[in-house]
Amino acid sequence: MNKGSIQEMNTIGIDVSKAKIDCAWLREEGKLKFKVLPNTKAGCNELIEWSLKSTSLEITQLHFIMEATGVYHEQLAIQLHNAGAMVSVVNPAQVKFYSQGLGVRTKNDKKDSAILARYGLKESPKAWQPEPVEIRTLKALIARFDGIEKDLQREKNRQEKAVISKAPQEVLNSITQMIELLETEQKRLDKLIEDHINKHEELKKNKELLKSIPGVGKVIATRILMVIGSRDFKSASQCSAYLGLVPVEHESGSSIRGRPRLSKAGNPIIRAKLYMAAVVAIQHNPDINAQYERLTARGKSKMSALGAAMRKLVQICFGVLKHQQTYQPQVT
Repeated sequence: MNKGSIQEMNTIGIDVSKAKIDCAWLREEGKLKFKVLPNTKAGCNELIEWSLKSTSLEITQLHFIMEATGVYHEQLAIQLHNAGAMVSVVNPAQVKFYSQGLGVRTKNDKKDSAILARYGLKESPKAWQPEPVEIRTLKALIARFDGIEKDLQREKNRQEKAVISKAPQEVLNSITQMIELLETEQKRLDKLIEDHINKHEELKKNKELLKSIPGVGKVIATRILMVIGSRDFKSASQCSAYLGLVPVEHESGSSIRGRPRLSKAGNPIIRAKLYMAAVVAIQHNPDINAQYERLTARGKSKMSALGAAMRKLVQICFGVLKHQQTYQPQVT
């Protein structure tokens, strides 16, 4: 058996949904064998048994490829990783472009699993590593806090409209009660996040390092801890790109010259909070202030310079954590 066919024999694409997983084993000469299983712990165990029996390989020789699908892929990926398999969690957009390049016009779960298997064979995506438990907990707490914050803002908007429209007192009382409950829960979650970070020396130390940067307070520090702790970024540029802070050009030929804009990939909540932090940093952070003044003096718009400030702030955060040193201004 040649090298190519050996690689084919160990590649299994998995299309993950809430209820089930569609699996495609890529055999020799591009042939495929399919299996549909429930997306449960028992279903994953059955997947492992089916894979070992079908391929006659060890679990450490198998390569499973799946897309990042919200939360539905996480437990499956963790279980396969803990069993000793190589797991790759790939960007759905990249798989979509790959599928379009193959000329695939129809879409269903079975076909998607086959595309994932072929994508894994051709691109050899890197191995996925599960987030440390303390980062996973921090991520869940922050997600819940942000959800409560969003609900709280909605209730405040309803309160404003109710007052303007002179809603019945019973309605106003209901809204007020809900706001008080949400504010209480928000404070409780904020303390849980603080206590969780303080329980882990590395998180606690890194948070203090981040807070040494002018413009970075508790809110940004906790979210940067979550982002950088959950991904193996090789550079500050990778981290900025993940957060959607890289400029995207919009031009074609000699006639179209659109203004560059941020890619806006990644988490919009974090990006919104970074926007506010950058506004503060422009006033109080010497490096970011110098960059902002330089860009606006060159004719860049204030929004473009502000986007660069957001990117610069993330890069400074990355550098502080990488070198484990408090912030040292580069300009005097």
